[in-house]
Amino acid sequence: MAFRDRGAEAVATTKIDDGSAAPHPTGAADAVPGRRVPRVLRQFLETEAAGGLVVLAAAAGALVWANSPWAASYRALWHTELSIGLGRFVLSEDLRHWVNDGLMAIFFFVVGLEIKRELVHGQLRDPRAVAMPAIAAAGGMAVPALFFLLVAHGSGGSKGWGIPMATDIAFAIGVVAVLGSRVPASLKLFLLTLAIVDDIGAIMVIAIFYATDVQPAFLMTALVLLAVMVGLHRAGIVWMPPYVVLGIGVWLATQASGVHATIAGVGLGLLAPARPLTPAAVARHWAGDLTDDPSPAELSAMTRLAKTSVSPAERLEHLLHPWTSFVVVPLFALANAGVAITTDSFDAPGSLRVAVGVVVGLVLGKLVGITAASWLAVRFGAGRLPEGATWPMVAGIAAIGGIGFTVSLFITELAYGSGPLQEAAKIGVLVASTVAALVGALWLMRVTRKAATG
Repeated sequence: MAFRDRGAEAVATTKIDDGSAAPHPTGAADAVPGRRVPRVLRQFLETEAAGGLVVLAAAAGALVWANSPWAASYRALWHTELSIGLGRFVLSEDLRHWVNDGLMAIFFFVVGLEIKRELVHGQLRDPRAVAMPAIAAAGGMAVPALFFLLVAHGSGGSKGWGIPMATDIAFAIGVVAVLGSRVPASLKLFLLTLAIVDDIGAIMVIAIFYATDVQPAFLMTALVLLAVMVGLHRAGIVWMPPYVVLGIGVWLATQASGVHATIAGVGLGLLAPARPLTPAAVARHWAGDLTDDPSPAELSAMTRLAKTSVSPAERLEHLLHPWTSFVVVPLFALANAGVAITTDSFDAPGSLRVAVGVVVGLVLGKLVGITAASWLAVRFGAGRLPEGATWPMVAGIAAIGGIGFTVSLFITELAYGSGPLQEAAKIGVLVASTVAALVGALWLMRVTRKAATG
């Protein structure tokens, strides 16, 4: 009881605009006017922005490689078979599918961790704070899907309606980061929250609409394994190996169930505890009581306390986020952005309409959907403009929301498999993301400069 009571009074510190430190309840910084983005969230944004540059380089490299004299080696590499087996149980996929189904599960695991952290400590915990970006995200998903269907209906490619629904957090944050402090911190939080809600919507779309030949027995096995993990946590077991083994089992069962395996990553991320096992105040108290020459036993106890004073979700995100930003997603871009652009790229029936539908959905649909939904939220009292932001700034963020690179390419794979429609949709995603980034950045530069000069 003493630990619990002291933890309730624990405070964290974040930097204020003048660089000084001030105490506030954990997670509250994002809700207090005048403060910068909280430290943990700021680190997340910085990693996303830097990772976006690496992903951009990987995508550009894939495009050049796939359209070079060595294009055959690009295709051969990603179609190389890799098998992993134990006895008579063998899992065999080509390298592209190992990246898309395996490594991307780690990416979605980190997405799940970030969603969980936001639900417990961040913007998503406060219904009033999340109302406007959530409504904006809903508009930014529904309108692009509708625009895509209006363009591509009857082309045989209607199944790709989910492609323009997604916003790529890394690229979007990267574009805003280039503009620096001229973009209000509240607007950056608006974009991040919008993108996270957008991710939740994309995950639901993938799970519900892009599952194929669902096997209930395997799906139930995955759910049972998740329940076992919850039981282990409630029993106070913190040793990591059992969770790793069970997590791999959840991934294998989900892969076999017909629901895309990356959904397992999201589920595992959402289950990770987002509250520390030991209150931070206790760890600080112990650290203050250490002698100048602590014994090995005291140092060992202090190390354990320090580790458990940070939540498992935050520790895992801190460990894995750089790997997903700088390795996993760039590999995904390298494996999937290599589209051969030729004079007959749109000769297949429906391919041109699919590509145009993706571009219209991402570039125009996101702009209209996010801006209109935000206006309606404010007009009817369901939300308010981010502090220091103007409607032209919101429109600029809405335009940047049309950068749909990673998840859009991912849904393209699910919607069309291999073939000309997939290639056309990928070209549409690349073109739309480039246009959205340029239009959004130039517009934000213009309106923020105008706001700064009065």
